[in-house]
Amino acid sequence: MPTELPDYRIIEQLGLGAGSSISLAVNIKDGKKYAVKNVERKSPDDDVFVKQAENEYEISQKIDSDFVRKSFSIHRIRKLMQLKELILVMELVEGLSLEKARPNRLRTFLTVISRVAQGLQAMHEAGFVHSDIKPTNIMVSAGGVVKIIDLGQSCPLHFRKERIQGTPDFIAPEQVQRLPLDQRTDVFNLGATMYWVLTSENYPTKIQGTDDRGGINIIRSKKPIAPIEINDKIPLALSQLVMECCRERPADRPADMKQLISRLATIQQIWDKHRENKRVEIESSGLEAGGDNANGDESTPKLEDQA
Repeated sequence: MPTELPDYRIIEQLGLGAGSSISLAVNIKDGKKYAVKNVERKSPDDDVFVKQAENEYEISQKIDSDFVRKSFSIHRIRKLMQLKELILVMELVEGLSLEKARPNRLRTFLTVISRVAQGLQAMHEAGFVHSDIKPTNIMVSAGGVVKIIDLGQSCPLHFRKERIQGTPDFIAPEQVQRLPLDQRTDVFNLGATMYWVLTSENYPTKIQGTDDRGGINIIRSKKPIAPIEINDKIPLALSQLVMECCRERPADRPADMKQLISRLATIQQIWDKHRENKRVEIESSGLEAGGDNANGDESTPKLEDQA
């Protein structure tokens, strides 16, 4: 936890990440709660984590979206003229990651993904790619609150990274090939995230674990199986959209988040119509509808059945 942070009282540690920790803090002046990211620089090897925290702060200042976590201030603690600690004060996002709070109803799933897409659209309009969208970087809270977190690996649109960065099970081909990244990189990352939520399986990307020397193991991607073939409760249109998002060539994917949001809305409309037709069918058959059937919930895909 931070060794010192003026005007804040550290309450407890919330979690640990790569090279950093997250704590709950209260502002002494106004009593508001915040999340505090702390990066200790013990050696030059920690510079990458310092840079990521600085990157998160700088980029978050340029994005205005209810679906992207905000950063409020950054503090650098130096000793003998050297940086020893970096502290980032951020918006507190209570709730669980999408990895731990997987939707088991189609409407909830579509709402969460649509809000993530809106947050990414705001990032793209500000000129940045997130480049590490995955279930653990999407927070879901009560009342439908959805937040994209961890902008440490974000970069400007069309930026070419010198080294491979990303999470193996969600990384896009152009990230592995170290090509310029754009909004369609996030489309792939989000598509792979949807694939996992819907099927409980990882989309076959170009990275699979590490090689014998501990380096990145780049492989020829296996042929992916469509989500509907794994979980037959998934609507065909949604299965097709996920597969299009994960196409190898960026040009073959939906062009941007606006297209993705529009198609998610169309899928929701089709599903609502299906449920209404189902309700009318039950009523016209003369059967007594009760419990979950009265709301059509029984016919709604239970997206966690495969977990």
